[in-house]
Amino acid sequence: MKLIIDIGNTRAKLFAFDGDRIAESMATDHRLTGLVEFARRTECDRGIYSTVAHIPEEGYEALGTLGFPMLQLTGQTPVPVNIMYHTTETLGADRIAAIVGARSMKADGPLLVIDTGTCITYDFLDADNHYLGGNIAPGLELRLKAMHEHTALLPLISREGEAPELGYDTATALRSGVVWGMKHEIEGYIHHFRAKYPSLSVFLTGGDIKQLRISRESCIFADDFIVPRGLNTILAYNE
Repeated sequence: MKLIIDIGNTRAKLFAFDGDRIAESMATDHRLTGLVEFARRTECDRGIYSTVAHIPEEGYEALGTLGFPMLQLTGQTPVPVNIMYHTTETLGADRIAAIVGARSMKADGPLLVIDTGTCITYDFLDADNHYLGGNIAPGLELRLKAMHEHTALLPLISREGEAPELGYDTATALRSGVVWGMKHEIEGYIHHFRAKYPSLSVFLTGGDIKQLRISRESCIFADDFIVPRGLNTILAYNE
């Protein structure tokens, strides 16, 4: 078994891969609580991790007690795509893994990967396996917080609740503005890139997929596990 660890801005996710299949998974905190037990239970003997957040000392201690090698994905790690990004040292490991994960699921043609996490990331891989870069925009929670923190009177509202086409009070006006704005933004990116690349395959992942209700007409492959699939592929590539 292979241990795959995806450490995001809000939590860490652990996966045990049997070949290309996810055999077991669990979510934990940035201290990687329960990591050693998870690895022992699933009989992992090697692994890889990526992080976009600060790992506290307890997390590194947990990694160090696993008893087998763990590869850390960085911008300098060999990967099965050509990275054209100018500053690889600042390129998020999750973005690299997502692109590789999408390519592992779609072997040819151009790809656009959209990840709706704390930030929304848009990353493009051409048909010749050149990662040309991408864009970063604030995600749902960040947009709600920004409107509250940078105005005098707008409240901080929950992301949960109604998001009608037109808000009927302040809470729904704020939530609908964010949800519908993100929906139109994402569909606009898809429309723009599909006009340039008619054979484009679009992959959507991240925690806000369901809330955004992206149109099926966009021909999207929705997958919650693109990043861990990419990490698993990168580990195999380095072996």
